Amino acid sequence: MRDIIRIGTRGSPLALVQAHMVRDQLSVAHGITGEIVIIKTTGDKVQDRALADIGGKALWTKELDRALLAGDIDCAVHSMKDVETIRPEAITIAAMLPRADVRDRLIGADSIHALPQNAVIGTSSPRRAAQLRRLRPDVQPVLFRGNVDTRLAKLASGEVDATLLAAAGLDRLGRPGIGVGIGTDVMLPAPAQGAVGIEARREDTEMRAWLSAIDDGATHRCVLLERALLAALVADCHSPVAALAREHDGQVTMSAELLSEDGSEHVCGERTGAMGDFGVAAALAADLLTRATPEIRRLFAA
Repeated sequence: MRDIIRIGTRGSPLALVQAHMVRDQLSVAHGITGEIVIIKTTGDKVQDRALADIGGKALWTKELDRALLAGDIDCAVHSMKDVETIRPEAITIAAMLPRADVRDRLIGADSIHALPQNAVIGTSSPRRAAQLRRLRPDVQPVLFRGNVDTRLAKLASGEVDATLLAAAGLDRLGRPGIGVGIGTDVMLPAPAQGAVGIEARREDTEMRAWLSAIDDGATHRCVLLERALLAALVADCHSPVAALAREHDGQVTMSAELLSEDGSEHVCGERTGAMGDFGVAAALAADLLTRATPEIRRLFAA
């Protein structure tokens, strides 16, 4: 048995908060001492370009993957919405913490409709940009990278009129009062938004057993279903897609939306099935693509 578990994480304030959440839960569950190991990722180093243009979500994970597979860390903590859909065979998502608020928060205006005419909106998310422009075709999305503090400072300095951030991240950083929550009936979130995942080496049965004790089953099943939708769509970082799965009374319902880049075209749908039925994701993906316009379908490789 290991005396200390080495928990790999990015070095951003939010990533560190999430890694400490995992460390604390492992300590409560097993009395295990956790050591936080900060891994600098390419996504942290490159701040002047959209991730979709320089390698996508792998820029948040590849250095952590390398450290995990090399045995330099025992597990890696991720914001699940930043984890690419296809993972290395030797790595498994061993656990997820209970999901937090899945909504986006608008910062800089009281509502989307209250934004100034032709407002400049800072966001690095194709989904958020497309959803905003569907609701407000006049707004002008501009690239907005950096951690929460960096983005809020850019907003305060007047670089943009408003921005959108994940409610879960703001809450975990102790800022629940910042911004206005946007209902999921107005803007569906990114797949896996609000979920913290912990990966381990597939062959490390001891670590996987420890992590299973802090796994939230409902979160894990819903997030895997949302990731299965991404896989069925063959979506990438350029694909404006939103999805949310929820369990209730032994069933799961998943809602999803696909959009064109400028938000002028969109298609949405919903499917319900038994908990753990990944056929729900495949059926919903097929339905959305069948009804999508060519402008939307070109953004997906399915």
